[in-house]
Amino acid sequence: MSKSRIWLSSPHMGNEEQAFVKDAFEKNWIAPVGPHLTDFESQLSKISSNRYVAALSSGTSAIHLSLVILGIGPGDLVLCSSFTFAASANPIIYQGASPVFVDSEQDTWNMCPDKLEEAILHCLASRTKPKAIILVHLYGMSSKMNEIMNIALKYDIPLIEDAAEALGSTYENQPLGTFGDFGVFSFNGNKIITTSGGGALISNNKNYIDKAKYLATQARDDAPHYEHSQIGYNYRMSNVLAAIGLGQLKVLSKRVEQRRYNYSFYRKKLSSHSNILFLEEPNNTYSNRWITTILTDSFCTRERIRCALMDNNIESRPLWKPMHLQPIYQNAIMIGGLVSETLFERGLCLPSSSNLLQEDLERVINVIKENA
Repeated sequence: MSKSRIWLSSPHMGNEEQAFVKDAFEKNWIAPVGPHLTDFESQLSKISSNRYVAALSSGTSAIHLSLVILGIGPGDLVLCSSFTFAASANPIIYQGASPVFVDSEQDTWNMCPDKLEEAILHCLASRTKPKAIILVHLYGMSSKMNEIMNIALKYDIPLIEDAAEALGSTYENQPLGTFGDFGVFSFNGNKIITTSGGGALISNNKNYIDKAKYLATQARDDAPHYEHSQIGYNYRMSNVLAAIGLGQLKVLSKRVEQRRYNYSFYRKKLSSHSNILFLEEPNNTYSNRWITTILTDSFCTRERIRCALMDNNIESRPLWKPMHLQPIYQNAIMIGGLVSETLFERGLCLPSSSNLLQEDLERVINVIKENA
């Protein structure tokens, strides 16, 4: 492997980040809270339909706090996309609740509205109303939000939007993460913008976000000494990481443009291969194309391409393995499953970093063409 490594989705830093971090160091704002954290939350609010924002240590902590705030605990049921990363579902277990997994639909690969309603009716038949819905916008593509919202409102179930992969994406010109009772973002190192590690919880309910900030700082009560009337967590984003985020937010639109270019390039170059399909962008959506994904005609084709890329020092990865197929969730309730299982079997994530060179993209394309 003499050729340089091509990563699936690497961090993309610039000069703006260094300037903000330098300012934080010079002013000695290293502690968990400070002006850069406040500014980061303010800027994130501006691009999120002016929602209230709590910047946190991860997207996972944001999901967890949303469940805590909703009062979810042992014996409760939470509906969750099966076709997702484990971080979407694990906080349900943190609270002692049980997940009910819901299959995807083929148009967006996200939670199927029909299966969602079927899952709700399944729970109601056992006289247990679900306490929340965790909906995931995968790979930057919006779910069918009109249908999902109508169902959530019909049954009066709070909606948590896991938009960890979808910052900068919209549905009917509205930013993803701003539809539900809660929205969740991630700024992990592989996301479209990064604070190295971090996330955010957003809501149009100020009381929810005030509670999130309180819980995220060990639930310290207002007293001259350390007073705690409930269990809290060490989930607050640090001021230094927020300084990185301020620089990253300035180039968010450029990063989206670069990721969308990757998708367009791959699709154009592979359009003649009938055994490779791309996820279409519905008319009412705008995807940040965080990761360009393909769907092959078989598991064998997918693996042939993946292994060839690996042999050429190029990172790729199968699509998410559904939660209901994971050993830790083998006993969980699953509604449907065929769509997400097929996507996992035949799908592949291609290198999608916003700092890919043209020669990198050409190299990926050549390997795929030789092995498709």
